[in-house]
Amino acid sequence: MGKFEINTDTSDKYRFNLKATNGQVILSSQGYTTKSACENGIASVKKNAQDDAMFERNTAKDGSPFFNLKSSNGQVIGTSEMYSSTSAMETGIASVKSNAPDAAIVDNS
Repeated sequence: MGKFEINTDTSDKYRFNLKATNGQVILSSQGYTTKSACENGIASVKKNAQDDAMFERNTAKDGSPFFNLKSSNGQVIGTSEMYSSTSAMETGIASVKSNAPDAAIVDNS
């Protein structure tokens, strides 16, 4: 089962990573000023990860595919890593869909 890890960054903002069962980060958040806002972001990922329409598929300037997961109000709640191919990106999206809903939350902040 996947897990969400909450950490603080060097500017004391809260961030979460969704990790797959193999420990690989499959989705990363923006920085939040409060832990409760970060926890709300995790709840939004759990809620929206099942809706394929919430995944925005993109291509970086160097041609690498990546995706954003958006909430119902259109805000980005998580961003993937850069992938080597579109099929690898789709595998990443499938991993978020399968891991996010039941993922435990580990607070490392």
